[in-house]
Amino acid sequence: MILAGDIGGTNARLAYFQPQNGNLRMVSEAIFPSREFGELGEIVTKFLKQTEVRPQVACFGIAGPVRNGRVETSNLPWVIEQSRLAEQIHMPATLLINDLEAAAWGIAALSPADLVSLNSVPRSAGNQAVIAPGTGLGQAGLFWDGSQHRVFACEGGHCDFGPQDELQIELLRFLEGRYEHVSYERVVSGPGLVNIYEFLCTKNGTVKSASAACLPDAAEISGSALKGTNPLAGEALDLWLSIYGAEAGNLALKTMATGGIFLGGGISPKILPKLKGPTFMKGFLNKGRLRPVLEGIPVQVIVNEKAGLLGAARCARANSGNGRRGKR
Repeated sequence: MILAGDIGGTNARLAYFQPQNGNLRMVSEAIFPSREFGELGEIVTKFLKQTEVRPQVACFGIAGPVRNGRVETSNLPWVIEQSRLAEQIHMPATLLINDLEAAAWGIAALSPADLVSLNSVPRSAGNQAVIAPGTGLGQAGLFWDGSQHRVFACEGGHCDFGPQDELQIELLRFLEGRYEHVSYERVVSGPGLVNIYEFLCTKNGTVKSASAACLPDAAEISGSALKGTNPLAGEALDLWLSIYGAEAGNLALKTMATGGIFLGGGISPKILPKLKGPTFMKGFLNKGRLRPVLEGIPVQVIVNEKAGLLGAARCARANSGNGRRGKR
């Protein structure tokens, strides 16, 4: 039995997987609100006690850079150490990986029903990449070595935000007054959508600052935009989508992801009608002389919310025997 975890800033998903005929079958799953716990060990211990199952190996995808078995989570006040966690849960074969690394591990196991294409380009052999806006902005790559993909994590979401027009330059200046460093994560994420909405409110004179009105959260903004009930929310989501597309295109070029770009995270599936519109792909393709390269890259939305869990389980299985880290 394999224990897998997908640990984000809002929720921690844990599940058991049973290897079966070369595949992995989910046996049980539970979701815990991350911020109600002081550390990951508390969540895992509770899950193990509730289920009374003793898995042989565990792997947890964590939102944050994992270095030498240690991670300071990006959107939680946690510091997780692999060795300490293994002692807490009494499981020596415990592995920590980045959450987008886990999502990348899961791609090979997704079915056609788990993916929605945004263009009509067929998938072919080559590098791949994943970009996932949610509480933050995660990214990961899959290097094609000629016969298989090798997964690697990155922290590309924290790279400098590069505005594309006068409005985005104004947005950058607005955010520079709030943050020491304005990364793409400050824009292309749930909190980033709220930042954009507040920027537009301030620009239009609707509010002078966040304290002047009760600003909606990201779900309310995107929901209103999809329903067409709030024009400013629609404008905010369109701007967000344009920047999201541009950064997905940046990632595609940096990794030369001819095998495909995959849009994951909690937000993308919920705004699928908007993603299918022209705004995202226009931002994705707008790369000047390299536009023809982007036109040959398939872009797909991951609509299976368990992709990260499945990927963590696949990584655990690969590392429990003779598999090597990063090989999927």
